[in-house]
Amino acid sequence: MPREQRLTEVFVEVADSLTDDFDLIDFLQQLSVRCMELLDVAAVGILLADQHDVLQTIAASDEHTRLLELFALQHDQGPCVDCYKSGQARTNIDLIDPKTTKSWPQFATRAHETGFVATNALPLRLRGRVIGALALFQTDPAPLSDQDITLAQALADIATIAILQQRTLDHSHIERAQLQYALTSRIVLEQVKGILAERWHISLDDAFTAFRSYARAHQRQLAQLAREIADGDFDTDLIPHPATRHPSGDPKAPGAVSRYPERPLP
Repeated sequence: MPREQRLTEVFVEVADSLTDDFDLIDFLQQLSVRCMELLDVAAVGILLADQHDVLQTIAASDEHTRLLELFALQHDQGPCVDCYKSGQARTNIDLIDPKTTKSWPQFATRAHETGFVATNALPLRLRGRVIGALALFQTDPAPLSDQDITLAQALADIATIAILQQRTLDHSHIERAQLQYALTSRIVLEQVKGILAERWHISLDDAFTAFRSYARAHQRQLAQLAREIADGDFDTDLIPHPATRHPSGDPKAPGAVSRYPERPLP
């Protein structure tokens, strides 16, 4: 599909998001995948600041990115942290450069171990207000072009508009509550992904795909359905899911061989 057509679809999706009952988590998840496709990068993460100004991952193109970002944030370092605090984009960062390793030792080392060689961070901002960051990871050392950076910032702005919906910009306390609700919804969703993955003996990605497909097919919001499952009010046998298997590299699958060193996640 041509890049222009994919970009048009993104704007159609964001127009649909400007309604009272749109599914924020699902939209951001889809947007992260769109970013990966449009910018030809290996992985994408969308991060929001919580009530304590600590960045939390709310959407990612895959679980690989989520694990990396959680590790980076655990050490309070990395381009997204700097981007959020300064409000300025950090682009075409060479993760192998000794200067990068010195500035962010844990982040750079973990990123390189994961296979990434370059990264970018764009602020989620609107009218001078920064609420998070868009993270782009590359396995190709070729720098993003100025055109790609401009597009990446536009996609970050789209994410910001979808999150804030412009209705709460003049009411900071309401905005904070809205952001916190989104982050809390994501936490519940993560818990349910783990429940389904363990119950069905499949990977987190497969569990999320099955869960999301069911929600979309039945016009259910991800956060609402996740809460029902977490509370024991929904029969998960109603959700079609892949046959039991043990995918290599999934840390939650019984008998799987993890791609990651054994380190505690927050």
